[in-house]
Amino acid sequence: MPRRQDAQRASERKSSRGISEEGEASAPKPIEAQARSKLLVAGAARFEPGLYLVATPIGNLRDVTLRALDLLAVADLIACEDTRVSAKLLAHFGLSAPLAAYHEHNAERMRPKLMERLKAGAVVALISDAGTPLVSDPGWKLVRAALADGIRVSALPGPSAALAGLLLSGLPSDRFLFAGFLPSKSAARKKSLAALATVQATLIFFETAPRLAASLADMAESLGDRPAAVARELTKLYEEVHRQPLAALAAHYRAAGPPKGEIVVLVAPPASGAAATLDEAALDRSLSAALATMSVKDASAAVAAATGQPRRLVYQRALALSGRGT
Repeated sequence: MPRRQDAQRASERKSSRGISEEGEASAPKPIEAQARSKLLVAGAARFEPGLYLVATPIGNLRDVTLRALDLLAVADLIACEDTRVSAKLLAHFGLSAPLAAYHEHNAERMRPKLMERLKAGAVVALISDAGTPLVSDPGWKLVRAALADGIRVSALPGPSAALAGLLLSGLPSDRFLFAGFLPSKSAARKKSLAALATVQATLIFFETAPRLAASLADMAESLGDRPAAVARELTKLYEEVHRQPLAALAAHYRAAGPPKGEIVVLVAPPASGAAATLDEAALDRSLSAALATMSVKDASAAVAAATGQPRRLVYQRALALSGRGT
């Protein structure tokens, strides 16, 4: 689940409150007593002691699975990012269970306490504020500790912002790489992007609204102006997906300002595998020919467009070949 700034958290809680099956705003209502009774009976088929990784809705509360409700109805403890957010989810479905905050800021202190409960034979559920736990949160360390002690670990799959964004992006979905959050500073961000430039897969990132335009611009420079998509407010009333090349998306969000909601950025693989297969000698030949009639800037732009290589990488190589990079 992407980390939220305080303002984003408030916006997300407000927009995710009371979303009906059709995505229309409505007052949250507990499920009918008879339906809840059936859920509790189903959940009473005792879950074995252990750690359960439970996906929760990313916006539309009707996306929760019946098995998730079964588990949350009988869990001895639910570890979650924010107890206030999780309490609202449980209340909506007429459920109650002890909640314990477990997030990046208290993970080192809380993990031993959760392990004590697991070793004592408790059924512990791990959830995020929304979506699938372990995606950009410290849950994997708890899983690793549980596995090391021979504790049962099970996953209850369900909603995922990364996968929902991939489905809606219109980009290749046969191979994809989830890269989480990029660094907040541009120089470090470009360095991370350079390491991903030749990956033959659709790239999936989480991003914060204030950094979105700058990140998209760095992606265009480091990866090339590839087809991309920005998805936000997924499954909610104001769900939105913008599908354009990276440079156009960067320009759009510079002009429009930071959008509301949680954001998934998806970037197409290198065109025709060019970035992965073009060797250094071939790149140098292309650049040398272009430099014979063009400036370093124009030559690097032309070669980057023709080969699918990241513009930043090509520009640095052009500087070296022209003698200006030393």
